[in-house]
Amino acid sequence: MVSRSDGTRVLIYSHDTFGLGHLRRCRTIAHALVERHKDMSVLILSGSPIIGSFDFRSRVDFVRIPGVIKLRDGQYTSLNLPMDIEETLKIRAEIIQHTAKIFDPDIFIVDKEPLGLRGEALETMKMLKTGGTRLVLGLRDVMDEPSALAPEWERKNVMPALKSLFDQIWVYGLPQFCDPLEGIALPERVRRKVVYTGYLPRFSPEALPEHQLPEITQRPFLLVTPGGGGDGEGLIEWVLRAYESNEMLPYPALIVLGPFMQRERRADFLARVAKLPRVEAITFDAHMEHLVQNAVGVLAMGGYNTFCEILTLDKRAIIVPRKRPRMEQFIRANRAQQLGLVRMLEDDGIYDPAVMANALRNLPRQPLPSEIVIPGLLEGLDNVDRLVQPWLRPASAPASNVVGLRG
Repeated sequence: MVSRSDGTRVLIYSHDTFGLGHLRRCRTIAHALVERHKDMSVLILSGSPIIGSFDFRSRVDFVRIPGVIKLRDGQYTSLNLPMDIEETLKIRAEIIQHTAKIFDPDIFIVDKEPLGLRGEALETMKMLKTGGTRLVLGLRDVMDEPSALAPEWERKNVMPALKSLFDQIWVYGLPQFCDPLEGIALPERVRRKVVYTGYLPRFSPEALPEHQLPEITQRPFLLVTPGGGGDGEGLIEWVLRAYESNEMLPYPALIVLGPFMQRERRADFLARVAKLPRVEAITFDAHMEHLVQNAVGVLAMGGYNTFCEILTLDKRAIIVPRKRPRMEQFIRANRAQQLGLVRMLEDDGIYDPAVMANALRNLPRQPLPSEIVIPGLLEGLDNVDRLVQPWLRPASAPASNVVGLRG
């Protein structure tokens, strides 16, 4: 690869077939790194159809690869292009590899999928490894129940990459909270690559968003968020039933439906909200940190990013986790409830309004997350920074030193 002296370059891959979680996590890491290193550039590879709706700091940019979505039967299909999935994946793989070759990163962070979607990042990783790029696999605190993850990774033939390609495996959580690789027979040399960073804190930007926030946010309110919204109908249904049956709940509610909610379901919810004087709804806000910061409490599904915002901004929360297609949210919410960080309500499909109303009335009496002392809980970004320190390339490094730094 070509010698450079323009500082460290970090490439982050996020497959993004569903929701907002992967993109928001990668964006958080990118922003934290460039804030700490004034000569660093970060480029994000993403399949998210709404990546352009987010703001990016100077020296952070993105390359959008064609979108792919996972169907209910587990198969993948192109999000927008009227073409065969194999053709779409070939285009994605070519863009990933060509971008990596030109960008010439010092560090390549692969989010969640070790080989990329259907192995689309594997050839790129082999190319970068040969050139001296440091390869990192970044995993959230909970992947899935062990009985599901182990056969999935075996089917995808992940182990060779864990052994020979990745230099480190970062887990964005704590071992006392969860071991995302439990049940997978990892060789000792792979296990030694695993580093727990702690959770990735989310801070509300100092600058207010340019758009006007809903009027309901001018007084104490509850924030209801199903994340991307593609599978959050149960949470919204339950909350609306509670407010429809009881007008004396402690706080009004702002519902952020999410950009991926089905159009018909969204229209139905908005029509019901219009009849409720103490409930408002919007489809999407790219500055969720502001809304979480201003809310007196949060009702959510328990995705990784929302959980980090609840912890960082110290909000009482009720979590209604999904159990399909993965048990990830349920495992996270159940463990967080055991530790006293949140309250969990199981989605039973019945959505008794009295159950939700009772939980909302008791929310002000829940302990704040900050009252539960867990050492290292929110040190994720500091530790990610420590982990990249040995791999940084000085901006003024002469060409003779570059090989030594990256070898």
